[in-house]
Amino acid sequence: MRSTLTLILLLFLTGCSIPDPMLERIQAEGELMVVSRNSGTTLYEGTDGLTGLEYHLITLFAEEIGVKPHFILPDGFAKILPIVARGEAHLAAAGLTITPGRQTSIRFGPAYQEITQQVVYLGGTKRPRKVEDLIGRNIEILRGSSHEEELIKLSKSYPKLEWTARSDLEIGELLQRVENGEIDFTIADSNEVAVNRRFMHNIRVGFDLTEPQKLAWAMAHAEDTSLYEAILRFFDRIKRDGTLDQLLERHYGHIEQLDFVESRTFLRHVKNRLPKYLDWYQEAAKETGIEWQMLAAIGYQESHWNPKAKSPTGVKGIMMLTRATAKQIGVKNRLDPQESIFGGARYLKYIESKLPERIQQPDRLWLTLAGYNVGFGHLEDARILTQRLGDNPDKWSDIKRHLPKLSLKKWYKTLKRGYARGQEPVKYVDNIRAYYELLNWQLEQDLPPAPEPPTLPYGMSIDPQTL
Repeated sequence: MRSTLTLILLLFLTGCSIPDPMLERIQAEGELMVVSRNSGTTLYEGTDGLTGLEYHLITLFAEEIGVKPHFILPDGFAKILPIVARGEAHLAAAGLTITPGRQTSIRFGPAYQEITQQVVYLGGTKRPRKVEDLIGRNIEILRGSSHEEELIKLSKSYPKLEWTARSDLEIGELLQRVENGEIDFTIADSNEVAVNRRFMHNIRVGFDLTEPQKLAWAMAHAEDTSLYEAILRFFDRIKRDGTLDQLLERHYGHIEQLDFVESRTFLRHVKNRLPKYLDWYQEAAKETGIEWQMLAAIGYQESHWNPKAKSPTGVKGIMMLTRATAKQIGVKNRLDPQESIFGGARYLKYIESKLPERIQQPDRLWLTLAGYNVGFGHLEDARILTQRLGDNPDKWSDIKRHLPKLSLKKWYKTLKRGYARGQEPVKYVDNIRAYYELLNWQLEQDLPPAPEPPTLPYGMSIDPQTL
């Protein structure tokens, strides 16, 4: 009897196998399936390919666990969480707010960003200041969003509050409908509003609809916690080593830099000033390998594309070169726009060549711009101070925190080159980044409309390596 039972038990055990942990299955398959969405705060096509905070976070995580990311972009925000809950993707990285309602069906990873929900209206119209001001107005929001969840909750206290939940639009399109006067209000996360206000100059924030809320990745509830634990380890590492702060600075550190008037003035000058100098910027870009849009943004920050610009300190021309710099790079007439543009581009390349080769983009470019503004010697002082204070001297997000200390005696007296107006290069770099993005946006608006792409099936997959 005992031998018979043993045989039966062995047969049972050999007929049943315990599945490998999910993380091991993902690694064996070589792909991490991620559902996301196409927006300026998550994943989008930039000038150099795919970009966006979620894109970079997922790419880093996939690299850490030894696989390639595969992005699934459903045709509607409301489909994101159901895809994960059904197990059709390993996780969702889509700027998702942690809410009690969602936590009943989805497990969230660690928070990586904090936002508030904001009511957005058209500038020049009456500003909404409280929930009562939304009653009886034309409101559109994303279906399945935390904004809809919040309005449902508010409707219990305000039964006359009504809205339309759209499944066919993204948040940028809803903000554009406010900008065009097609709807009265929408609701968007504060990071989405900040990103889009650079290009939609007439949208305004009425009031915060919520207290600060946290964003996180989402995955299905499961007894197998191997993927969840890997995500915990990943975020713990990037928070400790500063990678998360660097990514947040990269995507959001400059977006509030320009106000409404500055942005409108810049776009007007793109139309009526830049064309005179465009060929020279493009030729200088070919010579130096620096994008012409970046060179043009530098020129605008320096002189507003005024070839006769002069400053009280003696710098002149469209790229505002000093006499010593002009002599060093062979510029004979600083007020000649062609000479100035080529001279500025060559000097920028010279500064970059002095940086250690280990410094990677985009930090390499931001440090180069800071050196162009404050001088390479003061930039080196800032890097030394950054390292002395325990931060990374090769990362712009760290250096920009310490550059302003160059104007404080406590710090500059310990450095080789002494005092510098350290806040100026920080604002300088942020301004140029903002002008660069505005210029690229305007160039996209000026392109002839592309033919309609073929309709992609639900659950479109993108392999970033093929783009």
